[in-house]
Amino acid sequence: MSEKQDNLIVVLDVGSAWTRVLAADVNEGALRYRGHGLLESIGMRKGLISELGPAAKVVKQANELAEWTARANIDQCVVGVGGPHIRGLNTNGGLDLGSRMREITREDVRAAVERARAVERPPDREILHLLPRQFILDDQPGIFDPVGMVGARLEVDLHIATCSGSALQSTITCANRAGLEVSEAVLESIAAAESTLSADERELGVCLLDIGAHSSDMVVFFEGAVAHTASVPIGGNHFTNDLAVGLQMPVAQAEELKRQYGHAVVTAVPVEAEIEINNPDPQRLVLRTLAEILEPRARELLYFVKESLRQGGVLEALGAGCVLSGGGAMLPGMLDVTESQLRVPARTGMPVRLSNMPGELVHPSFSTAIGMLLYAHRTRVTRAAENNGLRAKLRAIFAASF
Repeated sequence: MSEKQDNLIVVLDVGSAWTRVLAADVNEGALRYRGHGLLESIGMRKGLISELGPAAKVVKQANELAEWTARANIDQCVVGVGGPHIRGLNTNGGLDLGSRMREITREDVRAAVERARAVERPPDREILHLLPRQFILDDQPGIFDPVGMVGARLEVDLHIATCSGSALQSTITCANRAGLEVSEAVLESIAAAESTLSADERELGVCLLDIGAHSSDMVVFFEGAVAHTASVPIGGNHFTNDLAVGLQMPVAQAEELKRQYGHAVVTAVPVEAEIEINNPDPQRLVLRTLAEILEPRARELLYFVKESLRQGGVLEALGAGCVLSGGGAMLPGMLDVTESQLRVPARTGMPVRLSNMPGELVHPSFSTAIGMLLYAHRTRVTRAAENNGLRAKLRAIFAASF
């Protein structure tokens, strides 16, 4: 195994069903797949870590698999955060720049954002992202980067994505126990959007719905910026449990039936279609029975999504429709239910394929992990550019003093 490499980016996605570690390096400015580890999660309950020991053991094993395939030592990672504890809010704030107009600096932008973020929130809430929606300079809205412009007052409309502080700390502690240092935390729905949405969709208005095992996280973009983040406590496991209860069978068997024969629209399944199952004795199962159980749950999920969008004031802002990602997006009929409930077009979000990446990873269930890589890479490039700009200014000031 080779030594640790500075250009290696590693992400950790601890989901309710699966734990993923994905590694990539930067090759000529672009991400290149290096390796990954994938194992079934243990120690999770309702989308949260309930037992640190077993969960950390799985993370460690998944990381060892990633190290083996990447042929590199991995001791640092970016973690994803999602689940029913995710909350988002929109706020605004600003500052006067003086009696005379002057040039806006990066420090002015930071000060405006700090004013906007100074809103009351429960003590257990942790800020994940501060996402400017637009800047307003002297009553002129629609500005995305005011640095270098001239004005007397700067305001910002800000979206704040928050999570449970204890849930975030549990994820970080889990990674630490597995021998990984956490460099950054990313909201999973924003990460999934990074790998699945186009710039045009973000501009026109789009909802990214990431259907996980125990919850479904969403993020809405409008005019290129995040306008709404939330989570619905319904995921793929609820569909499976409904089948297990309704058909009186083990959860594992219900999951297999859902994957092979499940459908979220009853009328799309032929009336005469049936299969033979062992439960425990051989018996015939009419496939429409599966859909009759799954469709109400699908409609319930989209009902709560619609209510969240309405409460967030973005239900009418989905010009580009809704994009489904996550493992739950693969249930046949989910796009039809989404379109009928939200009255917008819907598609399945397939993540972009990195260089050298195996084809089996180009799947909605890997949208979050791949998006986390893209997000971490973009953040690293942005910070490097800002640091280079600051160094150039310092050099200019130093040269001017002589």
